[in-house]
Amino acid sequence: MTTTTALATRLDLRAVLRLDAVASGALGLAATAGAGVLDTALGLPSSLLLGVGVFLVVYAAGLVALAGRAVIPRPATWVVVLGNSAWVLASLGLVVGAWDRLTVLGAIIVLAQAAAVAVFADLQYARR
Repeated sequence: MTTTTALATRLDLRAVLRLDAVASGALGLAATAGAGVLDTALGLPSSLLLGVGVFLVVYAAGLVALAGRAVIPRPATWVVVLGNSAWVLASLGLVVGAWDRLTVLGAIIVLAQAAAVAVFADLQYARR
């Protein structure tokens, strides 16, 4: 069993939601604070980065609140799984649709965060 697999088997839904919150919040803060600088480096409009950043910070707060509930409602977990899945698809669509405007770094970051979100969606789905 690999280290990643061993770690994944020890995480319950509450822990996965909290990890998702930390990752989403960190990316959201970075996008919000750095929108004016990252736009050129990534090839994405600063308004998009700012909007996504604010959304991710709010989303992270929602995940923290959900993980803190005594009982995590199954429908809420489905919303998170489906939302994360939609995020992955939208990220892939962004790379395809903006391929001519994205920098190499921008494409790498969008694809890397999409892969991370796909892992969170998979872990959350497995623990729903």
